Amino acid sequence: MNSMTGFGRGSASGDGFEVSVEMKTVNNRFLDVVLKLGGELQTLESSLKKIVSSRLSRGRVDVNIQYDRSQEITYELNRPVISGYLNALNELKSEFEITGDPDINVIARLPNIFNIKKEEAGGEFMEAVEIAVIAALDDLETMRSSEGAMLRTELSERLSNIESSTNEIEKESEKIAEEYRQRLTKRITELLAKTESQIELDQGRLAQEVAYLADRADISEEIARLRTHIEHFRSIMDEEKEVGKRLDFLTQELNREANTITSKTNNMVVKENALQVKSEIEKIREQVQNVE
Repeated sequence: MNSMTGFGRGSASGDGFEVSVEMKTVNNRFLDVVLKLGGELQTLESSLKKIVSSRLSRGRVDVNIQYDRSQEITYELNRPVISGYLNALNELKSEFEITGDPDINVIARLPNIFNIKKEEAGGEFMEAVEIAVIAALDDLETMRSSEGAMLRTELSERLSNIESSTNEIEKESEKIAEEYRQRLTKRITELLAKTESQIELDQGRLAQEVAYLADRADISEEIARLRTHIEHFRSIMDEEKEVGKRLDFLTQELNREANTITSKTNNMVVKENALQVKSEIEKIREQVQNVE
C-alpha cells in the first residue's frame, strides 16, 4: 500500500549537459501529470507522461525538469534587422544627399542584430532526460512506500479500535431482548395501575411483543458485516497497487453498518460504542484519501 504524497529527485549528465528532475505528488482522485518542460523538450512530453503513468496510478504529479547545456555558443545574423537598417541608411543618403558608407563597427553595436543559434537537442541528451525522470520516480516511490507503511500502521490501529467496540456492542446486544421485556412489563403494569383494572397481564402476548421488538432491534447481521468489512479492509491493505478507491468504498460500507446499529436500538452502551466506531471510521476516511 502506497501513499499518494511524496517527493523525488533524479539527475543525469553527459558530454556538455546536466539534467535534474524534481517530482512532487499530492492526493487526487485520478492521475494528473503536469510537466514543466523547456521548449527543446516539448517533443518528449508524450513519452515522459507514459513513463510516469506506467509507475503511478493516482495523484497529481508535478514534474519540474531543469537542464544546463554547456556546449560552445554560436551566433547567427538577424538578417531582417540588418537589412532594414541598411535600407534606412540608403534612403537617408538619397533623400538628403549624404555621402559615406556604413561603418561595420556601428552596425555591430546595434541591438538584436545577432541571435544565439539554437542547437537541436541530440539523442544522448533526450535519453538523459528520461533517465533522470526514471531516477526521480524511483526516489518518489521509495518515499510513497514509506508513507504508505505509516498509513497502514495507523489504519490497522483504527480497525483494532473498531473491533474492540464491536465486541462490546455484541456483548451488550444479548441483553436487548430482556431490556425490552422489563421495560414493556413495567410500562403495562403502570398503565394498569392507573386504571385500577383487574386485567391480568397476558404473558404469552407479552412474549410476542418482546420478540417482535427484539427482532426489529436485532443487530447481529450488522455486526457480522462489520467484521467482514474489517477483514476485507486488512486484506486490501496488503496489496501494492490501486487500493485507495476500494478502501474508500469499504469505509463507506463500515459507516453504513455503524449508522444502522445506532438507529436500531436505544441501549446506551451500544449507542456509545457505535458512536466510537463512527469516530474511528471518520479518521480512517481522512487517511484513506491519501492512499494510492
